[in-house]
Amino acid sequence: MSVSTVSPVIIDGQSLSLESVARVAFDRAEVVLDKEAARRIEAARQVVDTAASGEAAVYGVNTGFGTLAEVRIAKDDLARLQKNLIHSHAAGVGNPLSPPEARALMLLRANVLAKGHSGIRLSTVRLVIDALNRGLVPVVPERGSVGASGDLAPLAHLALALIGDGEFFLDGERLPARVALERVGLTPCVLEAKEGLALVNGTQAICAVGSLACLRAEKLCRLADLAGAMTLEGLLGSHRPFTDKLHTARPHPGQSAAARHLRELLRHSELVETHRHCKKVQDPYSLRCMPQVHGASRDGVAFARRALDIEINSATDNPLVFADTAEMISGGNFHGQPVSLALDVLAMSATQLASISERRVEQLVNPALSGLPAFLAPDSGLNSGFMIAQVTAAALVVESRILCHPACVDSIPSSAGREDHVSMGMTAALKARQVMDFVRTVLAIELLVAAQALDFQHPKGKAGEGVEKAFERIRAEVPFMAEDRELHRDIRALETMIDHGDFDDL
Repeated sequence: MSVSTVSPVIIDGQSLSLESVARVAFDRAEVVLDKEAARRIEAARQVVDTAASGEAAVYGVNTGFGTLAEVRIAKDDLARLQKNLIHSHAAGVGNPLSPPEARALMLLRANVLAKGHSGIRLSTVRLVIDALNRGLVPVVPERGSVGASGDLAPLAHLALALIGDGEFFLDGERLPARVALERVGLTPCVLEAKEGLALVNGTQAICAVGSLACLRAEKLCRLADLAGAMTLEGLLGSHRPFTDKLHTARPHPGQSAAARHLRELLRHSELVETHRHCKKVQDPYSLRCMPQVHGASRDGVAFARRALDIEINSATDNPLVFADTAEMISGGNFHGQPVSLALDVLAMSATQLASISERRVEQLVNPALSGLPAFLAPDSGLNSGFMIAQVTAAALVVESRILCHPACVDSIPSSAGREDHVSMGMTAALKARQVMDFVRTVLAIELLVAAQALDFQHPKGKAGEGVEKAFERIRAEVPFMAEDRELHRDIRALETMIDHGDFDDL
């Protein structure tokens, strides 16, 4: 079992960042529970223990769940009630969440419990954290949540593993939970009153998948600027549409940021000087309107981040425990609508990046538009060049557009009508995740094709500084295509460079 050398992430239920989620998800940073958070957890637990020993009906403590909330449960059956809840709700299907997503899920659940409104025992919270720190990754099927009482099925699979009845991955091996826990020196927990409910209520599966997708989207926004700048130089396009005063006159934050980034990438271009007095008046929208389109995507992604920043530090259980007044209040903080809507916006924002990118690829490969050899093949006719690369990009754009159908408006009643409006937040998260994969590939194709165009333009001079750096990195991995070869290998090479962050500093 590998040990992380990354600085620890301290969770207190209120200050977790998306970047810290990524550190735990990908770098396996150690997770440490804040001391004050531990005190809050214990204080809230005292309220639950008092309620469990009393005679008043308290939802989730001594009653059934959902439509069965009016059914009283005998004191001797309270522990069994919680175990039954986990077993019955572990009805997820489909592929397991990826290891980074599953680690993010554990972290986010622990962070919510750290707020001290869940009424769970401190020992149970510590088990979640210890399992995460010792390399256990719960097997959590990705489908089965409608985002109503939160992510009931996915979170139940996490809880199932914690009580020793589910499964964990450990160093890539899929194991029965009891075996995995024993291997790392941990003991399954035996749930007490309200603990099962505290573990399954919430939006942490939505947020685990959504947070990692949002971080990818932020990088894709900058990558789209880079790909667009390369295409602009490859087509000898104008830099004037990125002039600062244009965007000051329409000060959307994303538009201004995109224009500023494009100016940085294109700084000290020699190519722009070669056509400063050409007869062309305006470039096509896919070039000229990059700040406006990319900028709107940036603003959409920023909206999604704001929602996620709030949600990952919010109490999403039901009922919530307030130790200061010894109250347990039943409500609907588990409803996933705020993040469902945000993740639909995230998918739409990223898809626009792919949509305009594919149009730029068409500008590059179409000789009637580019003035370059057909499909950028040195001997077109004998060679097809990048003809089908554009077709692949088009296919991915269309599928991304289909995935942009909003999940958040597609409610379906559940739980015998008690949960009569649901968010479909997990569906929104899964769609957003898939869109990020497609957008990454479309931008990889544009980078690949734009690099080929720059090869044809380089005899005239060098491109902007940022563009030249990207070009050199691409050519270190993928050579100029002098004759046809298997393009899927080149596309995959660019995808790998993107995934490894080779362009993140540009």
